[in-house]
Amino acid sequence: MRRVEFLFDFGSPNAYFAHRVIPEIEKRTGATFEYVPVLLGGIFKLTNNKPPMVAFGGVRGKMQYEQLEIARFMKRHAINNFQFNPNFPVNTLTLMRMAVAAQMAGELKVYVNAAFHHMWEAPKKMDDPEVIRAALTESGLDAERLLAAAQTPEVKQQLMNNTEAAVERGVFGIPSFFVGEELFFGKDRLRDVEEEILR
Repeated sequence: MRRVEFLFDFGSPNAYFAHRVIPEIEKRTGATFEYVPVLLGGIFKLTNNKPPMVAFGGVRGKMQYEQLEIARFMKRHAINNFQFNPNFPVNTLTLMRMAVAAQMAGELKVYVNAAFHHMWEAPKKMDDPEVIRAALTESGLDAERLLAAAQTPEVKQQLMNNTEAAVERGVFGIPSFFVGEELFFGKDRLRDVEEEILR
């Protein structure tokens, strides 16, 4: 089976949508997606990219159309518990460092489900350490341990390494996927990702 990587940051609603659809693709193809935590803000800085709301905010009709595409995507995949986070944009540095810490501890899957839930299903201000602590504790995670681990030099360096390596491979935004070394960008390329897995 070809290696499939999902590069994600909790601050991206489109990464959340991809996360919700990935299990369907895994079931159909037998592939397993490897989740790779990266920092979207770092990717933007390294590539001179800008968030869609900044890049296209002044384009008449563009953002309204993006909302239409989101509604179509949610309907197609029966995603009915998404709520736009009123605190958007959220600084995800701590959350993404905690993702690396959770990965090192073998807890990434549980952590990812919890963090996406508290960001985009029961949205909270997930750049406030007290809010993070309460939310993750509610989800049964050892929030104190993960918060402490997120401040260690090895975790900070690993997130930086992941982010820089992604840019070196051509990544400029999130969600991004690699099937082998073939790059795909955006939730709307998931069909292409699936076809490439099966090719």
